[in-house]
Order: sequence, then structure tokens, then C-alpha cells
Amino acid sequence: MEKLLADSNFGALKAHSVIAATVTEIREDKFVVVDINGKSEGFIPQGEFPDMAEIQVGMQLEVYLEKLENKDGTPTVSYDRALQIRKWESIEANCQEGSIVQGRVKSIVKGGLIVSVGVDAFMPSSQIDVNPPKNLEQFVGQTFDFKIIKINKEKKNLVVSRRELIEEQRGESRRKLLEEVKPGVIRRGVVKNITDYGAFVDLDGLDGLLHVTDMSWGRIGHPSEVVKVGEEITVMVVEVDRERERVSLGLKQTQPNPWEGIEKRYPVGQKVHGKVVNLVAYGAFVEIEGGVEGLVHVSELSWTKRVQKPSDVLKVGQEVDAVILNFNKEEQKISLGIRQLETNPWEKVRHNYPVGARVRGKVRNLTNYGAFVELEDGIDGMVHVSDMSWTPHQQSGRSHEEGRRRGSHRARRGCRPAAHLPGRETDPDRSVERNRS
Repeated sequence: MEKLLADSNFGALKAHSVIAATVTEIREDKFVVVDINGKSEGFIPQGEFPDMAEIQVGMQLEVYLEKLENKDGTPTVSYDRALQIRKWESIEANCQEGSIVQGRVKSIVKGGLIVSVGVDAFMPSSQIDVNPPKNLEQFVGQTFDFKIIKINKEKKNLVVSRRELIEEQRGESRRKLLEEVKPGVIRRGVVKNITDYGAFVDLDGLDGLLHVTDMSWGRIGHPSEVVKVGEEITVMVVEVDRERERVSLGLKQTQPNPWEGIEKRYPVGQKVHGKVVNLVAYGAFVEIEGGVEGLVHVSELSWTKRVQKPSDVLKVGQEVDAVILNFNKEEQKISLGIRQLETNPWEKVRHNYPVGARVRGKVRNLTNYGAFVELEDGIDGMVHVSDMSWTPHQQSGRSHEEGRRRGSHRARRGCRPAAHLPGRETDPDRSVERNRS
């Protein structure tokens, strides 16, 4: 610095260079007056000095000479600009792409943040964090470590990243966790992302998949019904694949399994109350407690009605009573019956319709092999074509009115029992009579 002062003279001064200067006055109009060994003194705004308490009259410093003379005849000088140049020289000499530097976030600009690392550097929004934050205000004034990812010496541009350091730290944490984590371990994590098939949970650098089937013992429609992004949850490690760096997690495994002791709570024959949660072609699923569902097969809905679809008699959300028919604890399956809540009318058929009794009914369906006659609601009897007449018989479809032939095809598909009615033992010219004596 002394050599610079000794060698300085007006003829040697050059614009756009860093020169030596001496503080001659600190003025009340917020300027610091400096002597650059030229024709006149220069004026530097006090705002360029980080700490004015350190600036004293007579101290020597470096300034950047922008112009030898401005319109006022005085030189245009800057302390901040000289400081930036020296810092850039230090950056170029000591740093390279990949170097770690500490800096403070100064302000928000379009597309990212301005970070002071001795010189102003730009940090794109995509390099702030693993997930680009929506609120950048929270970072202004904060001090962090940054990684230099680009240096442009010609344009004096510096691009830094905080995200790369975070990812490196998370990578180290992930490798460490993969070495120590084991199935059955309980851990805390934060829900990072939700998909249709589950949720990804951040276990302090290691992402694990919480599949929708492992979220609840009960039925859920979508993972968002159970967890939310950003929520902290407790999960169990279900499976670890160290080669592929994948971890499967379970939420329901941290809760009691409702199927434990199921045979004691719901013995066969017990009446239960539940809610219909799903209807399928072959039956209805009824939830009898949280996480425990039973299937009412379509054939177990009614003793007498020909139920083609469960939706004909039930709807989702409807509360129903049912009876436990059987269960398979290993497969977690329970069979339920609704018709068992009522007495099976076929158990009284032998008493109500003894062999040899005359009965009266209505022809319900005709088939090629006979006719079905309804004796009472849900009880049909069959008159075989061979039992319709003592004389050589005709096809059943020709021995009745044409209008009665509807539904014969459905009757063949029905699964209800039918009593055998030998119609030829009555007067062939009369209707079948009922005599319950």
C-alpha cells in the first residue's frame, strides 16, 4: 500500500483500475473524502463501507477509479467496487467449480436469490432445496454453506447451489441408514409425495414407499385419505432391498392387527352388525369392525328371492345385520349370511305339504320338462311333463295358455329348490288344488 501511494501521481492514474487512497475527511453529508494523489479529492458514499466505525481519517485503503474527472471536476471512485474486484481475484485464485463457500442470502431476484460469498453470486430457485420452495422470503438474511457450480471469469458471474450439498448429505445419510435399518424397526418420517398407489416417506435422507395396502387394516379409497404431504408419521420398516436402495414401509403394522383373536370375538353362528362397503357381482362386502370385512355371497342374501345382483337388495353405506357362517384367519376371510337371520321356509315344507296332500298354486314358469307352480311366496313345486296326464302327454308349453310361457329360461337358471308335484293324480281337467288339512 505504501509503495502504491509513493508511486501514485496524476499522470500515472488510469480509469477502471484499483488505486491507493488516503482518508482525509469524514463529512456529515454522508460522504468519505479520499486523496488519490490526483488533481482533486474523491467522494465515497458512507453506505459503501460495511462498518463506518472502522473508518478513520488518515487510514489508507484501495478504491476503484471509474473516471479521472466527472462533470464536477472530481474523480469518481468506489470503495465497494474495489473490494469486489479484490474478492473476485481471491475467488479465481482459491476457488474452482465444486468448492464449498459460506455466504449470506442478500435478496430475491427473478428466478432465484442473490448470495454474498465475498462477491455477489446467483442461486437459481431449483438449486435452493431438494424441492423448490414456494416462499423465498424465508431465506433472506440466512447464512448457509454453498457449492460453486459455475464460474464465468470473463463476465464475473458466479452460480452457487445449496441443493447439491443437501443431496450429498442425504446421500451419505441414505447409505448409513441402509446399512443399519432392518425389517421391524419403527421410525419417524415425513410424507414427501402421494401417488395413487401409496406415499413416499422421507426417513432423514432415505425415501421409503408406504404402499396403500400397508396404510390401514381397513378399506381406503386413496392414500390421501390417510396421510398428507408434509405430515410426520410413525412407520415400520417392512422390507429392505440394499442393492436397489429401496425400503418398504408399513403404517398399519404399527397398530394392533384386528384379525388377532378374531375367532373368539366372532364365533360361527354369531349375529353381527356392519356396514356395506363394496358391492361386486358375486356378493357384498360388509365391514363388521375397523379393518375386518366379511363377504355375503349373493346366494346367502335370501331364502326365497332370486337375487341376480347384490345391488338389487343392498347399497353401499347401508347398515345390515348378518350371521357368521365361517372364517379363514390365515387368509383373513369371513363368510357372512343375511338369509340366516330368518327361518328357512324349506324346513317347513315337509310339514306344510305332506306327500299325498292336494295343493293349489299358480303356474310361474314353463320348461321343456315341466311346469313350476308357486305354492306360497318363495316355495315352488315342479310338475314334471310325465306327471301332467295319464294319457300320452304333449309338451308342457302346449298344454297351457301361450301367455304363461314367459320366464321359462330364467327358471332353468334358478337355484331355488322345488317340490315335486305329480299333477296326473288329480283330475286332468281341473286346476291343481290346495288342501292343507
